[in-house]
Amino acid sequence: MTGQYHNQFAELPTLLLVEDDAMFCQVMAAALAKRGFNVQVANNVDEGIEMGDKTVPEFAVVDLNMPGASGLVLLKHLIDADPHTRVIVLTGFASIATAVEAIKLGATHYLSKPADADEVIAAFYREKGNVDVKVKTLPLSVNRLEWEHIQKVLNDHNGNITATARALGMHRRTLQRKLQKRPQPT
Repeated sequence: MTGQYHNQFAELPTLLLVEDDAMFCQVMAAALAKRGFNVQVANNVDEGIEMGDKTVPEFAVVDLNMPGASGLVLLKHLIDADPHTRVIVLTGFASIATAVEAIKLGATHYLSKPADADEVIAAFYREKGNVDVKVKTLPLSVNRLEWEHIQKVLNDHNGNITATARALGMHRRTLQRKLQKRPQPT
């Protein structure tokens, strides 16, 4: 589905949407185009880097978990190319470790799926944190703690699954199965 959603006006702000879920990507691209963006679409990090190098976008929405390299790789590439690019990291596999790394690498915001186009646009323009965010009083479940720990170790090993499995003392296939499961609710 690589390509561009054409808008009537070439002077619209450019937005790079990088998402491996074709249906979600198509819906989000159309919604963002209706809201006044010239949307470029890529389905993996390599395509995103290629498109970002051709036309450095003003805005980007980057999925975190895609086949191949992590969306964090693309985030770093986009910010290195233009520190003013406003990047939202969007993921169905949110973790504390990846959220912290995304912000450290220059993300404007980090959103968990499902998120709609209005939430994405609002996140682009958020300049400050929200002191009214509710602090959870319940501790994380054991399953969620395991997910968070795996994400931290994976991040420490730059996304290398083999090295992460070795560090965790588990078989690589076991780790891959755990990574494919959605994290348990907190």
